[in-house]
Amino acid sequence: MAMGTELQDNLAPSGRLAETGAGCHATAWAAQIRARAKELEFDVIGFARADEAVPRHMAHFDDFVARGMHGDMAYLAKHAAARERLDGESILPGAKTVICLARRYDREDEEDEPPWVQGIARYARGRDYHGHLHKRVAKLARFVRGLQEGVIARAFCDTAPVLERAWAHRAGIGFIGKNGMLIVPGKGSYCLLGEVVTTLPLPPEDYGQAMNERCGSCTLCLDACPTDAFPRPFVLDPRRCVSYYTIESRSAPPQELHASLGEELFGCDVCQQVCPYNGVAPPASEHTALFAPLSRWSETSVWDWLRVDEAEFIELTRSSPLRRATRAGMARNVLLAAARRLRRAGEGGDEEARSQLEEGAQHDEPSVRKLANELLGAL
Repeated sequence: MAMGTELQDNLAPSGRLAETGAGCHATAWAAQIRARAKELEFDVIGFARADEAVPRHMAHFDDFVARGMHGDMAYLAKHAAARERLDGESILPGAKTVICLARRYDREDEEDEPPWVQGIARYARGRDYHGHLHKRVAKLARFVRGLQEGVIARAFCDTAPVLERAWAHRAGIGFIGKNGMLIVPGKGSYCLLGEVVTTLPLPPEDYGQAMNERCGSCTLCLDACPTDAFPRPFVLDPRRCVSYYTIESRSAPPQELHASLGEELFGCDVCQQVCPYNGVAPPASEHTALFAPLSRWSETSVWDWLRVDEAEFIELTRSSPLRRATRAGMARNVLLAAARRLRRAGEGGDEEARSQLEEGAQHDEPSVRKLANELLGAL
């Protein structure tokens, strides 16, 4: 699961919009935008009207927040108006179109990567997509602004309170699966999303149609979740989710979940791994090179996440999504994985795992020491 960061200060200032009639070239705009998006190596593109809300998705989100399922992610309870509409003051006043983009990140030969790297969610093993993917979205926005004088276009890539999957669904590029992921038929769910919100209007026939859900009776993703984080289909409770505790939460998971956790160090792909729609062949390696593990990971061991100081952690996570977990968070994740290995080893034991727990008990961060002692006591 790839968990959104939604940097909340990227909100649009109000400003006068230039009038943008469709004009005689409007019928060609969608084709031109599609062609440019392909040049920028996006795998899927769709269009939706930005001057209409997504009420069903918004009601689902509001219920999620009202039930407190967002946990420590307080930012998810803010900026409701921005989430509800794209054409308001928060995002882009007068917006007419949202261009929805998807870029695949599943790769070939992942089984050859260092074992500890395989404990990182696939999207996060390489460079932070908030940088390189956002640049591509921004280039497309620049192209859109050049289609007609006065057009305004803003680029987003998990950088504003936008319901990305909802708009991608509205644009018809995929459907929402029972695990809450956007699934693109023929390409799967290992996709990162981006949007260009613009005042450029398109002819009605260029806007997509929302795709009906295609999961049928399949519940593989729900059944595979190690912590039972899905109270029902299409509803994820992050307070029981591995991704939430290994990325977003600033405290260790409750003891009741310890025995259910695997050896994930950052994020979790379990509910995607079992999805039949992800049985498609991955893209060519040159298409996903930016998502390949950073070269420094081959010289890094699990022990390093326990031993680095703050300055070393900042350097180790340069251009990596792993920085979001914080130094203490990565250390806690290592301890939880070590405890899992010890439980699995049984009477034979796993001396390295036990040594990691013992070292964690001497960590300079109180939350790490506390977790290490709890895990040692339980074992």
